[in-house]
Amino acid sequence: MTAKPVSEMTFEEAMAALEQVVNQLERGEVALEESIALYERGAALKMHCADKLAAAEAKVELIRAQEGRAVGTTPAEGM
Repeated sequence: MTAKPVSEMTFEEAMAALEQVVNQLERGEVALEESIALYERGAALKMHCADKLAAAEAKVELIRAQEGRAVGTTPAEGM
């Protein structure tokens, strides 16, 4: 597996790679050892995507705060 390191991927690249990993695992056409390696890569890709999303959300919150707009989320009444 000579793939790009996860830490160097953009969000979009990581999502595409994660989809490929999931597809390969779902087909079940890989040996056990390769399945384990794919699963590990998938976990790293998922975490990378979650980190990228969290960073993007933090940037949006900062922009909103600088504009004097409400920051964060508030549950709807009655829920």
